[in-house]
Amino acid sequence: MRLTVVGSYAKALVMTVDRLPGPGETLLGQEYRETFGGKGSDMAVQAARLGAEVTYVGAVGDDAHGAEFRALLAAEGVDGTRVTVDPTAPTGVGFIVKDTAGRNLIVVDKGANDRLSPEVLDASADVLRAADVVLAQLEIPLGSALHGLAVARSAGVATVLNPAPAVDLRGVDLSAVDVLTPNEHEARVALGLPPSDPTPVAELARRLRALGPRAVVVTCGGAGAVVVDDAGSTAVPPVAVDVVDSNGAGDSFNAALAVALGEGQDLAAAAGFANAVAALCCEGWETVPSYRTREDVEAFLGGSGVQAGTIETEESA
Repeated sequence: MRLTVVGSYAKALVMTVDRLPGPGETLLGQEYRETFGGKGSDMAVQAARLGAEVTYVGAVGDDAHGAEFRALLAAEGVDGTRVTVDPTAPTGVGFIVKDTAGRNLIVVDKGANDRLSPEVLDASADVLRAADVVLAQLEIPLGSALHGLAVARSAGVATVLNPAPAVDLRGVDLSAVDVLTPNEHEARVALGLPPSDPTPVAELARRLRALGPRAVVVTCGGAGAVVVDDAGSTAVPPVAVDVVDSNGAGDSFNAALAVALGEGQDLAAAAGFANAVAALCCEGWETVPSYRTREDVEAFLGGSGVQAGTIETEESA
């Protein structure tokens, strides 16, 4: 299947600590390293490892970090010819602090990612319209992400928007989005709700669907995912693994979901497959180094008894 990713790249500067710091607190860390990051980059690499024919549309600076990224795409078999090199902005950078329990704090300077304008996307309209699925996220401007999805949708291409980092989506035209994929926190932010709001996940998804997307998938970490579409509300079971590092699991999920949709799976089954792919990446450190191949995933599903199916379907009223 052909997947076009409209997204971001950021060089990840990573350090490990025994526990995450509190406000104003200084801790001593260890194991400083630099790795590949950015939600769009993660999604492109994971999708390519799952067997998709991936084209990446994004922007980097004219610097060493940008050159490293273009080399990564080439090494992973991703078409990077639509990467814009901006001479006036640096490549995005993310500072990541991880604790030994696998939790993390992340701060990102988007850099050249903010220069990915609708006009730049129009120059890649051919690959947006030729894809089976177009996948976007929000480390680029919201208007640009939606514009790219609208270009694809006008040609009948399936579109997926991962609304991360979280933004308030009330009043935003989401009619170009086939599938919206927030996690629980992002779902509440998108609806203007506080993090402690007790609304059940399925209801959050129904409210998000009322904003315009044709379907909503809310990821719930170790609790699996919830799908709301024309068929109703479907709970997708989690996949149990020994978690080492959860960083990048959401990107892995979205890439796998897009691949499965492009291969013709229905949304609930695609979410089940994506749960398995995302769970497996949590067994390793970092994002790109932890992403598994299609052969790895199929061996896991075939040998573990885990089913990529769904449970607890509730029909829509």
